[in-house]
Amino acid sequence: MTLLLVLRPEPGAGATRARAEAAGFSVDVVPLFEIVPVATELPADGWDAVLLTSANAVRALGAQTAALAGRRAYAVGAATAAAARAAGFTDVTAGDGDATAIVARAAAEGARRLLHPTGREHRAVVHPGVTIETRIVYSAELRPAAWPAIADALRRDAIVLLHSPRAAACFAEHCADRARVRLAAISPAAATAAGGGWRALATAAVPTDAALLDAASRLSADAARG
Repeated sequence: MTLLLVLRPEPGAGATRARAEAAGFSVDVVPLFEIVPVATELPADGWDAVLLTSANAVRALGAQTAALAGRRAYAVGAATAAAARAAGFTDVTAGDGDATAIVARAAAEGARRLLHPTGREHRAVVHPGVTIETRIVYSAELRPAAWPAIADALRRDAIVLLHSPRAAACFAEHCADRARVRLAAISPAAATAAGGGWRALATAAVPTDAALLDAASRLSADAARG
């Protein structure tokens, strides 16, 4: 049975584990980061809609969710949209691409100023005619204690799942023997951040957990064929 190494933080890691095990994989979860809320006061007015590019951002809003939940929200994908609805947002549009795509959709529907609660490490999104006001609501703190467990999984030939460019870059920085490691990246940006020299690298067709597992399946099948 192929072993997958999941590096994303909880609770997302648990969802990936469940999906991967249902698909027949063995799974090790070793979060590379810990999500820590950052106290931030969000502006009450001056924007048309909320841009949500991470379920972690939704959870980090905490008590401030109540002030935002009645406003229009644009979520980068289905998982973030589901987290938004669970938190109390009632008018949520879910994208099926990346942040650039959902901002373009918001602009097409008339939004000109977006409030973007997000993580300290994030990629800026730019779209003509749209002003995006960013507020940092969480920080993904690196967990040095994760490395021994990661090394153990690699010794067992795990395929590493990379859910973000930052995770890819951090993993690549600490991986001593790239030629023995197989990676599945959730996006071209994550694949680029990982760099080269790996035994194999597959990129998800779209930035979803299901597509990432499809990429891991391709790697597993390639290895089985020798």
